[in-house]
Amino acid sequence: MKIISFNVNGIRAIMKKGFLDWVKDSRADVICLQETKADEDKIPDEVRNLEGFHTFWHSCRSRSGYSGVGVLTRIKPDNVHTSIGIEEFDVEGRILEIDYGAFIVYGVYFPNGSQENKRVPYKLRFYDALFDRCEEQRKAGRSIVVCGDYNTAHHEIDLARPKENQKTTGFLPEERTKLDELVQRGWLDAFREYHPDEQAQYTYWDYFTRARDRNVGWRIDYHWITKDLRPALKNAWHSPDVMGSDHCPVGIMLNP
Repeated sequence: MKIISFNVNGIRAIMKKGFLDWVKDSRADVICLQETKADEDKIPDEVRNLEGFHTFWHSCRSRSGYSGVGVLTRIKPDNVHTSIGIEEFDVEGRILEIDYGAFIVYGVYFPNGSQENKRVPYKLRFYDALFDRCEEQRKAGRSIVVCGDYNTAHHEIDLARPKENQKTTGFLPEERTKLDELVQRGWLDAFREYHPDEQAQYTYWDYFTRARDRNVGWRIDYHWITKDLRPALKNAWHSPDVMGSDHCPVGIMLNP
């Protein structure tokens, strides 16, 4: 199963930049989208009713045109959930939980810490709430993939300018600690399983500074998998040549 995650930075905007051609060319079984930035009734019909796919959407209820996630899946899931039962997170349209029976795929848009790091406490609570839910599912014997825009670079290798960003949200010690905790709990960063020491492997570049032209970026888009899925993991990659957003798609091949 080919599972791709892509922060599209606006589903309506990227539709004008060859998105459907990319979907076809990707040959993905599951595509998790973040930052769709559209109420569900404003998502273009061409992608809502995309031939060959079941599509699911979770839009922000508290603010129009903000946040939002979607999933395009060729395989019909057993169940789909948009709620983890905590209103402050559910209202922002950040989670789609896709249950395939053999395993669960989460498509997630993690919060940004915002200007002056104002939303960092909210972001940390979100991490805790989501992965506490995952831990309960693991205890019940479930295998899990959590993919999406985590809005956090884990190690210095994961951004171009670590020293300059020590006090910037996305690389704060308390944010990085949340990813350390995943490692301690037995989660695996799928990309680093295949590219443990590769430098300059980024998934996000700032538009305003034209950072992509110079590859001054951040690796903040991930697939974290439960340890029991490691034998099924056959590959993991980034696709920095795919344009249309300030992020690029990231993918894994999983044969559970």
